[in-house]
Amino acid sequence: MSLERHTQDWERLAEADALWAVLTVPGRRGGGWDVDEFFATGEAEVDHVLDVAASLGLPAGRERALDFGCGVGRLTRALAGRFETATGVDISTRMIEQARLLNESVPAARFEVNAAVDLARFDAASFDLVYSGIVLQHLPSVADIERYVREFLRVVRPDGIVVFGIPCHIPLPWSLQPRRRAYALLRRVGVSESWLLRRTPLTPMRMTVVPETPVRRLLDEAGARLLQTEPIDERPVRSLRYYASAR
Repeated sequence: MSLERHTQDWERLAEADALWAVLTVPGRRGGGWDVDEFFATGEAEVDHVLDVAASLGLPAGRERALDFGCGVGRLTRALAGRFETATGVDISTRMIEQARLLNESVPAARFEVNAAVDLARFDAASFDLVYSGIVLQHLPSVADIERYVREFLRVVRPDGIVVFGIPCHIPLPWSLQPRRRAYALLRRVGVSESWLLRRTPLTPMRMTVVPETPVRRLLDEAGARLLQTEPIDERPVRSLRYYASAR
């Protein structure tokens, strides 16, 4: 899948149901998320991640945070309350437009479209924290994930921390991604994408898995130090959250 196609999928998801596309909790599709409850999940997640990071002695400062794959700013808003500035980047222009609207009252939260294969718009060693929640798993390939993780390590400060989650195992039949395949088939025969996204449980979202051993190898090859891992409860998917620092 090309970056352009990936971008188009997320533009459509953002238009159809942005909050559910960001946090696909059962029963919340079709406008089922209460906005305050939605953003409260981000506050809880960021609190946990920063507590773990603090137990590891990082980051040394709380000046700048980066939220990769920010969607409508669920985590960026929470980070903005704990850092001087928090920048959210997303491949989808519609997601960024909604993020800006939903977070108008949060001046420390900034949002930028980044429809690029890297984070070249940011200088090396410019963030105290780089965080990516349930995002990398939706990238088209393992190579894409690896490339962005290397970019996370490039833009984080030496005394900062990178935190990201990746699925390490998906059991059958979920690993076959039947909803994505059915969505693609129906689109090819001309069924309206708007109808599919609003009226059915089908989705163009993909799930890319990277087992723990290759992730550890990637961090080692990139010169990073893996500080800790922890499981993320995303049943039936098994995912790990990685805490790493640039050496």
